[in-house]
Amino acid sequence: MKSVLYLAIGMVMGVFAASGAGQEKTLDPVKVMPQHYTVRLENDRVRVLEYRLEPGAKEVMHSHLPGVVYVRADASFRSTNSEGATSVSSRMAGDIFWRESSTHSAENIGGTEAHGLSIELKPCR
Repeated sequence: MKSVLYLAIGMVMGVFAASGAGQEKTLDPVKVMPQHYTVRLENDRVRVLEYRLEPGAKEVMHSHLPGVVYVRADASFRSTNSEGATSVSSRMAGDIFWRESSTHSAENIGGTEAHGLSIELKPCR
């Protein structure tokens, strides 16, 4: 499983162009929700966040740079974007998906803890 994650990260970093430079520092998930987000690695190119969200827990509005998300546990979410539109989604342990720059809030509407890694790619300098 680690090799799949490393391959996905390598492929994304290899083709990724600068994007998301305007992320609002005040909407940084680590700063607005330190109880849910932990920085696992950060350098000038990438930031890896681990997140955990208990069943029924809600996140406040926050922003992410573009990158890859690796799901470590099955989870269901209700998300609200910055324009107020809502959506419901479910992810399975082992899922890997691309996420563009986004601003949203989320609620864990499932019966298990949501757990994953968010690999955010920083703009090229």
